[in-house]
Amino acid sequence: MDIEPSLVGSAERFKLDHELELHEFEDKFVIKSLQSPNQGFWISRRDGNINFLDDEICSGSPSRTSTIYGVVGTIRLVVGTYVVVITSCKEVGSFLGYPVYRVMSMRVLACNDALKFSTGQEKKDEAYFMTLLNIVESTPGLYYSYETDITLNLQRRNKLVEGWMSKPLWKQADPRYIWNRHLSEELIECKLDRFIVPIIQGNILPSPSIFQVAELKLKDSLAMVTLVSRRCNRRLGTRMWRRGANLEGDAANFIETEQLLETERFRSSFLQVRGSIPLLWEQIVDLSYKPHLSVIKHEQTPLVVERHFSDLSQRYGEIIAIDLTEKHGEEGQLSAAYAAEMKNVPNVRYVPFDFHGHCKDSNFDNLEILYDQISEDAEKQRYFLIDREGNVLEEQKGVIRSNCVDSLDRTNVTQCYLAQKALNLQLQRIGVLSPSECISMFDEEYGKYRALWAEQGDEISLEYTGTHALKGDIVRYGKQTIFGMIKDGMSALSRYYLNNFHDGIRQASSFVFHNLPLNLDRVLTSFIHLMQDALDLISGHYTVNRNSLSPIGQNGFDPFSFLPVTSALIIGGLTATTLTVQQVGRNVHQYVSTAICAGITAGVMAILKANGRQFCSRPRLCGLL
Repeated sequence: MDIEPSLVGSAERFKLDHELELHEFEDKFVIKSLQSPNQGFWISRRDGNINFLDDEICSGSPSRTSTIYGVVGTIRLVVGTYVVVITSCKEVGSFLGYPVYRVMSMRVLACNDALKFSTGQEKKDEAYFMTLLNIVESTPGLYYSYETDITLNLQRRNKLVEGWMSKPLWKQADPRYIWNRHLSEELIECKLDRFIVPIIQGNILPSPSIFQVAELKLKDSLAMVTLVSRRCNRRLGTRMWRRGANLEGDAANFIETEQLLETERFRSSFLQVRGSIPLLWEQIVDLSYKPHLSVIKHEQTPLVVERHFSDLSQRYGEIIAIDLTEKHGEEGQLSAAYAAEMKNVPNVRYVPFDFHGHCKDSNFDNLEILYDQISEDAEKQRYFLIDREGNVLEEQKGVIRSNCVDSLDRTNVTQCYLAQKALNLQLQRIGVLSPSECISMFDEEYGKYRALWAEQGDEISLEYTGTHALKGDIVRYGKQTIFGMIKDGMSALSRYYLNNFHDGIRQASSFVFHNLPLNLDRVLTSFIHLMQDALDLISGHYTVNRNSLSPIGQNGFDPFSFLPVTSALIIGGLTATTLTVQQVGRNVHQYVSTAICAGITAGVMAILKANGRQFCSRPRLCGLL
């Protein structure tokens, strides 16, 4: 089904060049447009300074010439400057009729000739940050368009003033959803608008695309449903290292999900948001399967909650905050703290709903209990609807904010349920379905729709935890299956490993890039904490400063490096204990051997348990808040 890029006429749109030419000289990199060869810039390989093109610069023969598909941005580290460019891309779908591309590969251009004059510690620090940048270089799941901004939802786009689309794409975009906003700052300062590509962060696997699309045939009508999730860059991080909110009220794992419905005559949009409970709290990994939740007592907690919901209200209108956490145990304590703070937040309806309590034994139809509580207010919020002539027929006047502990699995199931309710109202409103009909009456199309949400949940989960979402079969099939339970078990074990031994690495690159290339095996063995640091780096949460203390410079005892040894001792001790126990009946002396082996094993396990936090992967660049 073909959807025209625009339902109404508009001023000439700003477009980026699809292809650029990269010329590599001994002392500089030259990047220019293939369509307009006189448009471009060059970067000194000595100091990383950016300059405009002139005839003299373009003279001479480059050592290498290649085609690139965009400039992600630049970043200055301890000594050198590095330029990240897109070396290959793939068209994966469309957003409101405009082509959307996925970044398939990137390359880091090093402008660090001064590195040879640096101290040994500076070289070590530079190598560390380059490792983070290398993680980013190989990160899939990044999406962009040359022809339109993809950070704004349909309702916000419709309210833009005339001529807005003629502005450079980075000026049109919402900065909170631009993944490479920090990397673009130097290009913005140099007014290189034609070369600034706003990228949003999506899934972390090559496929499927974040732009999930289902074409539904409902009676005599065709309808296209598209899901687009936009991850906020203000508190990027991995599952255990970015919980709650910061002092500014920005919540971890905050995502705006837009469900777009397009037919021949109408376009409609329904928005939901999710995010971590906006308190100051933590859950530090310590080798246990379920680390302790801890609410941080802070005098600014009421301000944090107020700032978070004030920001939501300004952007979306009326807020319904659904809390899906359990109401007992440590989750219950967190939920109680949240509920206590929400009593002081005006104009926000807080709805506690113990998902596990109500939906135990796979009774997921009990979500109807939740909907009955909020249906009147939710239906008053409506959705956005516009016809082909550009007439606004409905506006969404609020948003539902959902959370569980991770704001993933229970949240996915709940958001899918609420989106389905909204879709029925939209289809009935435009005459595709009668008031007595709903999408679940069309088995094949309903299956496509549910699969759309299941895949979306997997993508969001992969970005935050490194695994597929749990309870995905509930979204896909409406019930828990044996295969789904096995898959959930495997994902849970994978999350345990990643949380304890890998997520420090993922978090690390988010802070520099949003502000590098070594072998990945070396990254995993020598710099196992880098992931959170990588996230902190790319988001600009961590700023590299040549004069500040080295983040890796202190050569002290590193318990994490001894984890393989202690693991081997435990496995060996258990094996030896088992073997000696089998010999006890034949040889009384084996009692002593058995006791020694069991004692050593128990001692090592006790040391691990007592020092669990020290043996886990930890980020180095930024604190938890």
